[in-house]
Amino acid sequence: MTDSIHDLELEAAYLRAKVTAAKALVPSTQKLNLPKQPSEFEEEQLTLVEICDQLDQQIWEKEPDTWVEQKLGEFLWSRQKEICRAVVNHRHVAVPSCFTSGKSFIAARLAAWWIDIHEAGKAFVVTSATTGAQVKAILWRELHRAFNAGKLKGHLNQTEWWLPVESGDEEIVAFGRKPSEMNPTAFQGIHAPFVLVILDEAAGIPESLFEAADALISNENSRLLAIGNPEDATSHFKKVCDDPSWKVIRIPASVTPNFTEEDVPEELKEVLLSPVWVEEKRISWGEDSPMWQAKVLADFPSSQSGGLIPIAWIRAAQDNEIKPKPEDINELGVDVGGGGDKSIVAHRHSGRVRIIRADQNPDTMETCGNIIADLEETKATIAKIDEIGIGRGVVDRGKEQKKPMIGINVGSMPKDPTRFTNLRAEGYWELREKFQKGLVDLPTGPEGEEIVAQLTNLKYKRTSNGKIGMESKDEMKKRLKNGRSPDEADAIMLAFLDPPSPPKKMKGATWGR
Repeated sequence: MTDSIHDLELEAAYLRAKVTAAKALVPSTQKLNLPKQPSEFEEEQLTLVEICDQLDQQIWEKEPDTWVEQKLGEFLWSRQKEICRAVVNHRHVAVPSCFTSGKSFIAARLAAWWIDIHEAGKAFVVTSATTGAQVKAILWRELHRAFNAGKLKGHLNQTEWWLPVESGDEEIVAFGRKPSEMNPTAFQGIHAPFVLVILDEAAGIPESLFEAADALISNENSRLLAIGNPEDATSHFKKVCDDPSWKVIRIPASVTPNFTEEDVPEELKEVLLSPVWVEEKRISWGEDSPMWQAKVLADFPSSQSGGLIPIAWIRAAQDNEIKPKPEDINELGVDVGGGGDKSIVAHRHSGRVRIIRADQNPDTMETCGNIIADLEETKATIAKIDEIGIGRGVVDRGKEQKKPMIGINVGSMPKDPTRFTNLRAEGYWELREKFQKGLVDLPTGPEGEEIVAQLTNLKYKRTSNGKIGMESKDEMKKRLKNGRSPDEADAIMLAFLDPPSPPKKMKGATWGR
């Protein structure tokens, strides 16, 4: 804190104490039925209040964290305070952060602070995130909470803030949009002396919107804040985090309050990243996983060499909303677990795929019965089952009952043996091409994050003769140090797999003709 700000705070504290003492005397004077015109005492009291307000304003302009604590009555932990001061002192601020660090919380508070401390109509806030749900359900939900806590002026809807201005009219002073609604030309026409642009989940924001946002803050008094999980090492977010002209504040899990001895309220600890969650993901994802690096270490994945499906394509699939038609492809992919692995059933209808069953039932007959029930419930035309290991018994029992089940040996000959080492490599490459073309619709939420982790862990390699092969499950387990098999990913691959045609049976030879 600078000496000047410290002096202002001391002066403000002194004046507040004087005003409080004066207010305590007002009720007793009012009982005397004094004249209604303000007395010298009351005028002095009003003057002191005005001075206090002016001093508060001067402090809040330089200290957004103090504004949050005094105006909203909320608590900020140390790295959130650092972000606040950085936005005051730097025109470009980037925050690559771990999962659940309170980054969207502080971004929303900064948006509210920006509008509150500036004269009505002189400031504007633009926010964006990768999806409409991220804009509405995360950042603007937090903005609503800040607005209500501070009893701020104007009114908000899901993605807009309107404020009365000097002319008596209302003006929009902030809005939130997702990238598809905010092409670069959409920024044109936004002019204000003080503009704050907030890009949430910045790893998914395209370079063109970064550039358009930068054009909005062309004057000295405007700011750009980019925050998010550093998932994509090929993103423009990575470039700005490496740019020395940007102020970069990294938030790994290790610096958050539940991993340090920082004194914070218990209710804050409950909503921040926990050691239990981190340990679960260490086991589930593995320490070499891109998801671990991004969501725990707050690092961009160190190397995506050999990665099968780029994270940007996977996130785009989560944004996809494919509505299948009854006549579209409707099939199941089944990875039957063995040795402690789960049995997974993936349902693919057109490009939409969801995990509909996950269990560790070792009984192959019960597993077969479950798959039959899934076929009937989903009206899928076929179940493609990995027949290596115990899956063979499931397939045989299904065929005995004349159910539409076929066994897939992913280690067998591919349809194109000139390009691929086996059917597993070919199936995954075909899945990769579907992601590239935007033909896949993946779930979001915890289920989706497990799928994302497994898909980003997949690696391919080229053999000496140029063929494409996949890293084996044993190699993956060893690399990730977690002993986990990509069961969901394998089931999804099988659900999309176009299996090779069975070999034609040769007619028996006829002798003596």
